[in-house]
Amino acid sequence: MYDEDDLAEIRDAKEEWEEETLGPVLDAYGERKDRFATVSNLEVDRLYTPDDVADIDYEEDLGFPGEDPYTRGVYPTMYRGRTWTMRQFAGFGTAEETNERFHYLIDEGQTGLSTAFDMPSLMGKDSDDPLSDGEVGKEGVAVDTLKDMEILFDGIDLAEVSTSFTINPSAPVIYAMYIALADKQGVPREEIRGTLQNDMLKEFIAQKEWVIPPEPSLDIVTDTIEFAVEETPKIKPVSISGYHIREAGSTAVQELAFTLADGFAYVEDVMDRGLDVDEFAPQLSFFFNSHNSIFEEVAKFRAARRIYANVMEEWYGAEAEASKQLKFHTQTAGQSLTAQQPLNNVVRVTIQALAGVLGGTQSLHTNSFDEALALPSEKAVRVALRTQQIIADESGAADIADPLGGSFAVESLTDETEEKAMAYIEEIKEMGDGSVRDGVLEGIEQGYFHREIQDASYEYQERVEAGEETVVGVNKYEMEEDTRPDILKVDEETQQRQLDRLAEVKAERDDDAVEAALDDLQDAIDDGENVMPAIVDAVKAYATMGEIMQVFEAEYGSYQETVSVA
Repeated sequence: MYDEDDLAEIRDAKEEWEEETLGPVLDAYGERKDRFATVSNLEVDRLYTPDDVADIDYEEDLGFPGEDPYTRGVYPTMYRGRTWTMRQFAGFGTAEETNERFHYLIDEGQTGLSTAFDMPSLMGKDSDDPLSDGEVGKEGVAVDTLKDMEILFDGIDLAEVSTSFTINPSAPVIYAMYIALADKQGVPREEIRGTLQNDMLKEFIAQKEWVIPPEPSLDIVTDTIEFAVEETPKIKPVSISGYHIREAGSTAVQELAFTLADGFAYVEDVMDRGLDVDEFAPQLSFFFNSHNSIFEEVAKFRAARRIYANVMEEWYGAEAEASKQLKFHTQTAGQSLTAQQPLNNVVRVTIQALAGVLGGTQSLHTNSFDEALALPSEKAVRVALRTQQIIADESGAADIADPLGGSFAVESLTDETEEKAMAYIEEIKEMGDGSVRDGVLEGIEQGYFHREIQDASYEYQERVEAGEETVVGVNKYEMEEDTRPDILKVDEETQQRQLDRLAEVKAERDDDAVEAALDDLQDAIDDGENVMPAIVDAVKAYATMGEIMQVFEAEYGSYQETVSVA
């Protein structure tokens, strides 16, 4: 971007500045710290100049928004066309309570729904399972049967909303329920819109919610992708998630590298089914964390798009532009929220949300300030949503496509992030003897990802405890008084109401039809067929979440019994 004579002049001018202007100030006053670094401990320089981005080829490395390699965004107009989807996470108690929250958020201007499930639902257990006792409706909504899904979306036209489901081991069952509900509403399957998280590789790497072992789990994810291509082209059947990798303690570079590696693993597995990459890649989506170091986060998002575009074309032969466009949801960093002085979290979330917007996210969830204490209260949810609306309508951040593009600091950090992330991806590929999928599975088996994340998390905590990393209100600017807000508490009668409804459904359904549907699911597994059609039929017969998941557990065994998660 700059010729060598210009760069030489800049280097000379910088040396002169360091000697004549900077030097005396450093001698007299010094700086706040000996070393400055991002949250991920990536060292940042005092000043960046064109010399730091001298190797950038504008057209090859940056280009323009909406054009390969998409560093500057996947759409030509970005938010000047329309703002990102404001998709606040919601779910607690029974389907009735969450339905009420959904309607509240829609009335307040939310543009997409995002569903949180309770732990039994996440793990494929029914509310009447002994292991569910005490957990029903506590950290999300309880969903046992299609009846719960019908209530959850009562008064909501599936043709008019886009819905995200944050669920993994039992995601195919929730997907089937949503399809069955659309069928009941008369909404064509090809018109329903939304996203399943459904990212099992990430579960084995970081979040640790699983039912069956990694390889059959991967097979079922691939079933959902294959089914979505044919039946629900506007559904994203998997949201490849770095969010939980970061929440487990990874660095930004590790989050990016491991997430993209998981994505490439899914690409390879689906291609092995015989699908062309351009058939399914446009339906893949991603999910990233946005933490406190604003420039590091923007660089991460920009590097993600560039790596994805290049790898999808060079490694997997993608030709369609949509196959090379990395589109992603962002959530602000739950791990950064503090129980101490919780109103400080409003500021943290604002910075993190702004990073997501400056980095070009397609949808955004802003955490509520009270989430370190409990499920979000209605007041806190409203503040979180208003945070996005103020950024969109008042800040001007949405008015320029890639507003930090061309910043010497951001471009340098983008290049560094890309280089370090690609080094990880190449290492994973080498572990799989040239296959990223096999490398990811091998890394899970050998504990590679756990070790990398654990080391990064430990190093960060050491810096916090040493005071090298400031956490306002925790290790600096502490207060003695009680600053805890009022928090949402789930009604203790929630579990009994859910158990009563489940018992009613079981009493009224056709047990022979349920048994026949579960037998058909077993046959599909035995014959190596795609399991999604059989799951859809099972939920339409009002088979429960637990009954369906037990078929898979009986077939493949429980991974929980063979792996310690301590």
